[in-house]
Amino acid sequence: MANNTRIEKDSMGELEVPHDALFGAQTQRAINNFPVSGQRLPEPFIRALITVKKAAALANMQLGAISDSRGNAIVRACDELLNCDDVMQHFPVDVYQTGSGTSSNMNANEVIANVASKFADEVIHPNDHVNYGQSSNDVIPTTIHVSAALELAFRLIPSVETLIEQIEVKAESVSQYCKTGRTHLMDAMPVTMAQSLLSWASQLKQQLNTLRAMQSGIQTLAQGGTAVGTGINAHPNFAATFANTMSDLTDLSFSPADNFFALIGSQDTAVTLSGAVKSLAVTFMKISNDLRWMNSGPLAGLGEIELEALQPGSSIMPGKVNPVIPEAVAMASAQVMGNDTAITVGGQSGNFELNVMLPMIASNLLSSISLMTNSASLLGEKAIKTFSVNSESIEDALYRNPVLVTALNPVIGYAEAAEIAKVAYKENKPILDVAESMTSLTREELATLLDPKKLTSNK
Repeated sequence: MANNTRIEKDSMGELEVPHDALFGAQTQRAINNFPVSGQRLPEPFIRALITVKKAAALANMQLGAISDSRGNAIVRACDELLNCDDVMQHFPVDVYQTGSGTSSNMNANEVIANVASKFADEVIHPNDHVNYGQSSNDVIPTTIHVSAALELAFRLIPSVETLIEQIEVKAESVSQYCKTGRTHLMDAMPVTMAQSLLSWASQLKQQLNTLRAMQSGIQTLAQGGTAVGTGINAHPNFAATFANTMSDLTDLSFSPADNFFALIGSQDTAVTLSGAVKSLAVTFMKISNDLRWMNSGPLAGLGEIELEALQPGSSIMPGKVNPVIPEAVAMASAQVMGNDTAITVGGQSGNFELNVMLPMIASNLLSSISLMTNSASLLGEKAIKTFSVNSESIEDALYRNPVLVTALNPVIGYAEAAEIAKVAYKENKPILDVAESMTSLTREELATLLDPKKLTSNK
């Protein structure tokens, strides 16, 4: 045995483990067995997993299932790990491991037992004490729900709420501007700048409603079902006591599942939440692309707005500046759509009493939530709040837009209006001038009928 290793033992025999590692033999076996991606489960998942172990110890103490001395040592160890800035160094297991996440569950059990043994007069065993009344099969689904619930409630939803507020404030500040509307990317009837922005806000509010509707489901827990859903080896009151304890620890309202078999054998709730986050990504993609088009130019594009210049846009073309924030958000949105596809396939992998793609589902779901949380902040702070309106550009295009003739339909009819539009297009003249020459209406009457601002409302 090398000086920098120690011997650990599990049910399969002895194994060398790094001397200073807090984990034990089962974690080391996972490190050896799964050199797949070098990607670990996200930190929010690991911190939620440690919190699950803390809640389990508190619940088991309350029920008299483990001694106070052991339980308090486990709780103290969990607190020490949760307060550790570099906690991830103790959790090296690859995402792509055993489908139940047993390796990550045992990683947590071993680390917590090692730390807890320093605080107790007796040895704390990873299986018999830290994992008492639990199975990887209910711990990992529970941790998926807990970690996603925390990220949803305390990060994603607040970030979207803030973005909506920022859009609404910006809409008010640019409400005086009227611009050419576009359908099929072609000139259409005018809209106000505020109408364009408030459309985004309305989309986001609908997405927010969907995300909030997911909170009850994702805050329902599999813990207490143990191996297959029957609750074997857990105290009869463990599930309810655990959920209450977890609620106290997190300030969220958790509840035990009505049917543990469903939450262990499937990941339907995670799949549904992923779909909601993907739907948010679709909205972010729409907003990002609208911003990119409106910013396009500055000379040969639409040039309606100017996004904040954040960095040089080219290594060869001096002075070029690109819409980097909308592009970054669009890429993040595309990744979330890909994550959702993987999660959907993962959700199909519930075989009888256990889903066997749990770590991948956990990793992708938390990645999607994080990507959308950060994207919301970027869009609000570095795109929405800071863009300026090119009033000259939008007004020039607006008043030369032949589609304004649509307002004359009730007065002169569709056919005559179409002829006026054709001439305006062909001669590149303002629609007002052409209509004056081709109709009996006075210029004053036409100016009133063709006023773009009035055409943005049917009132």
